[in-house]
Amino acid sequence: MRGISTTVRNLRLSSLIPAGLVVEAIAENEEVIVITARSGTPARPCPLCRRVSSRVHSRYVRRVSDLPCSGTKVELPLGARRFDCDATLCRRRIFTERFDDSLVTERSRRTSRLECIVHHLGLALGGRPTVSFAKLSNDTLLRVVRRRPVYEQTPIKIVGIDDWAYRRNHRYGTIVCDLERRRIVTLLPDREVATVEAWLADHPEIETVSRDRGGGYGEATAKALPNAVQVADRWHLMENTSAAFLGNARAVIFSWNERAKMGAPLPWSLRAHGR
Repeated sequence: MRGISTTVRNLRLSSLIPAGLVVEAIAENEEVIVITARSGTPARPCPLCRRVSSRVHSRYVRRVSDLPCSGTKVELPLGARRFDCDATLCRRRIFTERFDDSLVTERSRRTSRLECIVHHLGLALGGRPTVSFAKLSNDTLLRVVRRRPVYEQTPIKIVGIDDWAYRRNHRYGTIVCDLERRRIVTLLPDREVATVEAWLADHPEIETVSRDRGGGYGEATAKALPNAVQVADRWHLMENTSAAFLGNARAVIFSWNERAKMGAPLPWSLRAHGR
């Protein structure tokens, strides 16, 4: 790589890299800025026994992507350490340095702030535009979006409850959705009345429950939230209305076919269409 340009030299390193890192070297070319850094913490706790150790066993380089600088890609080769655990009863004799989650999460190839941007782009733009813009694969974008769920602290007031299939005709669970924010709240392991009732009882702030026309979810809601309003969800209303209409139409057509076989006169509407 060629020498550092005047623009990069005049920038404050603290404005380029996440807080908590010590810069060891910086270089750039026309396509990428490489900032070699390491943690400024002399010791780390063992992830198993939580005992702090400062005995370094070995070192390795962890390559992480960061937010671009003026349209130029930024890479952070992080000098990570492996420590010896001094705890006598700990099963883990050697452990790898964990950085703070606000910096970079475990096994991630992007800093937390870059992953946050990718997450919001995926939600705002959708799959294909984000993949093209951020130069990611489809699977990577899905993993980022699923790994960073958005949990709001506002109470849940309107929920929709329905079943879903682990394996159709064999095993079913229950899905609960926040209909105001259009997101999944939880997945229950089955669709038993007791399971749904227990979850609803833990959320007394719910005011309206949208459900199918079956009796199980209605019974659970009545027991756990007797003052909540129960409504039939739109999909089941349309599905049941369509099924009732088609069933009635089939019965009428069958009766007309039977009358035609017997030579009985057809209704005037069919005669007008030449049938």
